[in-house]
Amino acid sequence: MVDNRYATALVIGSVLSLLATVYLSVAVGTQHWYQYRSPPGNHEASNASELCEDFINGEFDEKAYSDTLFRLNGTLGLWWRCVQAPGQSHWFKEPDPKMVTQCVSFTLPQQFLPKYKEPGNHNTGEDLLRTYLWRCQFLLPLVSLAFVFLSGLIGVCACLCRSITPTLGVGVLHLLAGLCSLGTVCCFLAGMDLLHRVSVLPDGVDGSLGWSLYLALISSPLEMMAAALFLWAARSHRQNYTRMTAYRVA
Repeated sequence: MVDNRYATALVIGSVLSLLATVYLSVAVGTQHWYQYRSPPGNHEASNASELCEDFINGEFDEKAYSDTLFRLNGTLGLWWRCVQAPGQSHWFKEPDPKMVTQCVSFTLPQQFLPKYKEPGNHNTGEDLLRTYLWRCQFLLPLVSLAFVFLSGLIGVCACLCRSITPTLGVGVLHLLAGLCSLGTVCCFLAGMDLLHRVSVLPDGVDGSLGWSLYLALISSPLEMMAAALFLWAARSHRQNYTRMTAYRVA
C-alpha cells in the first residue's frame, strides 16, 4: 500500500519526466540551437543562390557551410543546418524576392568526422577538443532519452509488481538523464565558442542562441526535479515501511 503523499510525488514526477522528454525530443529534432543574423544585402548578392546550391548539394566541409551560415541567416542544430536564400523567381528580377529556408541534415558519418584547428584545412591537424565536444553534443541527448526510456520500463514493472522499491532506480536514471541534458547544452555552447574563435564572424553578422537550445536547457532541471521526487518517495516509503515493521515486531 502506497501513502497518498508518495503517490502524489510519483504522479508529479512522472508528469515532469514526460515534459522533459518532450522538450528534449523537440530540441534534438529542430535546428534552432544557434542562429545568425546577416545584413540584408547578403541575400541580394548575385551568388546567394549559388552559395545555397553548394550548401545543399556540395561536399561536406565545415568552413564552407559555416561561411554560408554566416552570410545567409543560417540556423544550426544537432542534426540540421539551414540557410535562407531567395526563392526561384521569374525571368525578371523581383525587387523583393521571397526568402525560402533550405535545410540539410548531418548524416551519421558526418557526426563523427574530425574537426580541424582551421576549419576546412586538413593540414592544420585535428582539434581534439572541438571534435569530442561535437560528438558529445550528438551522443549525450540520445543517452539521456535512453535513460528516461529505461526508467519508464522499470516504472511499469514496479506498477505491475505493486512495489515502490524500484522507484529508487528510476530516480537515479532521471538524475543521470538530467546531467546528460545539461552536458549537451554545455558541449554545444563550448563548441560554438571555439568555432567562433577560429572562424571570425563577418562584419554586420550577429549570432544568438535559439529556442531549441532553451528547450534542452529547460529539460535538464525538469528531469532533476523528477529524480528528486522519485528518490524522496522511495527513501521515505522505505523508512516508513521499516518503522512499521519494527513496530509490529515489537
